[in-house]
Amino acid sequence: MPRARLLYVTDLAYPARGRRYGDEDIELTSRLRADFDLALCHPRDATALMDAFDAVVVRNSGPVLAYRDAYDAFRAHALRTGARVYNQLTGRADMAGKQYLLDLTAAGFPVIPTADRAAGLELLPRAERYVVKPKLGADSIGLRIVTAGELPGLTDDGVLVQPHIDFAYEVSFYFVDHDFQYALYAPDPERRWALQPYEPTGADLDFARRFIEWNTVGHGIQRVDACRAPGGGLLLVELEDLNPYLSLDALPADRRDAFVDALKAALHRFLGAD
Repeated sequence: MPRARLLYVTDLAYPARGRRYGDEDIELTSRLRADFDLALCHPRDATALMDAFDAVVVRNSGPVLAYRDAYDAFRAHALRTGARVYNQLTGRADMAGKQYLLDLTAAGFPVIPTADRAAGLELLPRAERYVVKPKLGADSIGLRIVTAGELPGLTDDGVLVQPHIDFAYEVSFYFVDHDFQYALYAPDPERRWALQPYEPTGADLDFARRFIEWNTVGHGIQRVDACRAPGGGLLLVELEDLNPYLSLDALPADRRDAFVDALKAALHRFLGAD
C-alpha cells in the first residue's frame, strides 16, 4: 500500500518568545515520517503545493496576521477543492478571531469576562486595570493593560476588554481530536512559557472538555488555556484551535511518545474518513 503524503505547514524561523517553533516541528516531523511521506513548507507556499498531497497538517505556522492574504487564499482553495486540512477549518475559536470570547461570556461559560469597545463594558466586573486586545490579535500582538480611568478614552472599536485578573497560575490542556493527552502549567505568572507537567483533577478535565465539546473541530489538535482565578476556579483565557504550540520539550519522554502515537493514529483516521 502506498503511504499517505502530508504537507506540513510551519514557519521554522518565526521568532516566538519563549518557544522554539523550529525545534518542535523538526522533532515532530522526524517522528511522523515513520508513518507518512512528508514535506515541510512555509504558510505562504501552502496553496501552491497542497494539491500534490493527501492532506495538509497546519502546525507552528505563526500568527495569521503576518500572512493574512496567503491564509485567506489557502482556506478558500481548501474549501473549494475539498482538501483535507488538519486542523479542520471548521473551528470557531481562535481560528476565527476572538469573537468567541464575547459569545462564551454571553452564554455563561467559565471564561474571563469579555466585552467589546462598543458595548458591554458596564457589565464587566470592576477592576483597577483592564486588558485590551485586538479581536483579530494573536501571540499577544497589540495587547495592552490600561487603568479603569483610561477605558472611556478608548476609540478603537476592534478591541476586546477584560478585567485584569491576578491569577495564581496558567494551565493548558492539550487534546488530539477530542481525546485529552496531557496538561502543562506555568507556576510563575511572569514566565508564561516556563512550563511543567500538571496532573489535572476530574473537575479540571470537565472544565477543559466543555470547551472542546463546544467547538466544531472533529479532527485536530486543540489547546485550552486557562488561569486559576483568586476564587480557586478555572477561567478560560484562550481556546487555540488553529496552530497551538505543543511545548513537547516540557514533557517526559513517555508522555511525548504517547502524544506522537495519538497524533499518528488520529491522522490515519482522518485520512481514512469519508
